[in-house]
Amino acid sequence: MSLSCQSNTGTGLEDIVVIKQVGASATPDKIVPIEGAPFNIPQLKRPTFPELTINIGDKGVKSNTPITPMINQIIEEVSRKGGGTVIIPEGKWQSGRITLKSNVNLHLAEGAEVEFAGNAEAYLPAVFTRHEGIEIMGPGSFIYANGENNIAVTGKGTIYGPSLDAEIRQRPNGNTVVENDILAHAAIQERVFDGMESRGFYKPKTISPINCTNVLIEGITMERSTFWNVCPIYCENVIIRGITVNSIGIPSGDGIDIESCKNVLIEYCTLNCGDDCFTLKAGRAEDGLRVGKPTENVVIRYSLAQKGHGGITCGSETAGGIKNVYVHDCVFDGTQVGIRFKTRRNRAGGVYDVLYEKIRMTNVEEAFKWDLLGSKRYVGELAERYPPRAINKLTPVIKDIHIRNFIIESADKILSINGIPEIPCKNVLIENGKINSEKLIGALNDVDGFTMRNIDILAEDNRINILDSRNILFENVNFTVPNNEILTDIKGDKSQNIILQNGDSKTVCTRENPIKVKKLSQVFPKGQ
Repeated sequence: MSLSCQSNTGTGLEDIVVIKQVGASATPDKIVPIEGAPFNIPQLKRPTFPELTINIGDKGVKSNTPITPMINQIIEEVSRKGGGTVIIPEGKWQSGRITLKSNVNLHLAEGAEVEFAGNAEAYLPAVFTRHEGIEIMGPGSFIYANGENNIAVTGKGTIYGPSLDAEIRQRPNGNTVVENDILAHAAIQERVFDGMESRGFYKPKTISPINCTNVLIEGITMERSTFWNVCPIYCENVIIRGITVNSIGIPSGDGIDIESCKNVLIEYCTLNCGDDCFTLKAGRAEDGLRVGKPTENVVIRYSLAQKGHGGITCGSETAGGIKNVYVHDCVFDGTQVGIRFKTRRNRAGGVYDVLYEKIRMTNVEEAFKWDLLGSKRYVGELAERYPPRAINKLTPVIKDIHIRNFIIESADKILSINGIPEIPCKNVLIENGKINSEKLIGALNDVDGFTMRNIDILAEDNRINILDSRNILFENVNFTVPNNEILTDIKGDKSQNIILQNGDSKTVCTRENPIKVKKLSQVFPKGQ
């Protein structure tokens, strides 16, 4: 099959952002209006606070003793008086759990370093929260709020988790997998994981408000978390901007996790993480279905993901549904995966109506990845592709994913999709981009509706692997690959309607007659 030797791209890619334009160091003072989202989202604005300001240093608080009782008392008093700002000044401070109240801005001044406690007793009593998508009573987070309005954590200071040899780091994070630790129909007040009296313990997040409205997290740096860093749960109208997270080497050290929230703006953040960087979640399995709250109306822009498992990840907790997501003008530099989708057969809900555009990736292991079956370690036999299971209320649906206008400077692999046989991944469109990769397409497994359009690909591999997938279209895709040929390895009785098309030239690939495509484009040669 002969393909055109003219580039398919060249428009729309000239203004793709570079590293110096994104991340915390590029944060502007003003929040510019949200534009281009393919769904309705209000113009989010910073919450404002009364003029009342209290510096804890003026209250006799000393850096060599825990500030917890005093700062929580001050926050309570400021909130009762109508609100204001509570300042942690420059210096080294120690604290247990800090609880925010309505109309209070907790401001960490430049040079302020707050180290949180490494013993479970510092996070008593247990509070209402979620752990990996299931409601519990537990330690909550270093900075916590429940049911508050108009709250903020701001400033140029730094939050530190406890030392790496701290007692709570030695505890297992629960007993097994969280959905196996907790009976689905147990009352929330009975699901106590505070580490006391031989009870299990789930490590605290760094900042995690729950059931709050008008939330701002801005400017601060977070280091050596014990678990996820920023994780609003059941919140509405959330702004996270200009923050820096460093959690490399921390198991489950996610950067930002949005859990079942509505109307969220994330911008100018820099994340280096021990797990996923920017993550969207919506509850797990039966408990997530019971709650039934989606993550919806989320905009992520001008942000930088560096080390981490996924640059931007949807899942794996998907029960309430993840929808209306718009990610643009971001850079993923050195993450294992750039754009990642995760769920499991028992996670329910799904992901749909998401748009990514104007993305740059450099030194990623895999640009795009759909991992929808998981591993036996977490879901047992459900991770086995066959036999297909009966579709039920826990079966997740991943569909309507649109990725456009992107540059992948360097990747080990372009993409893989490992779908669920009984309910294939549907309607994926990837268009208008340039890709430089070692490997081509590792897997298109259990997919119904996949299009790559107007893309220039330079790869050191020439194989496309397809299993039980249908309605696959490569349209105006210019390949520069070894021997100038594409080898399609097509398996499975369900594989059909697989087309490679360029202009008037069209080739239909079948399982019985896999195609060796020759005389491919030379538009994107090595060295350019």
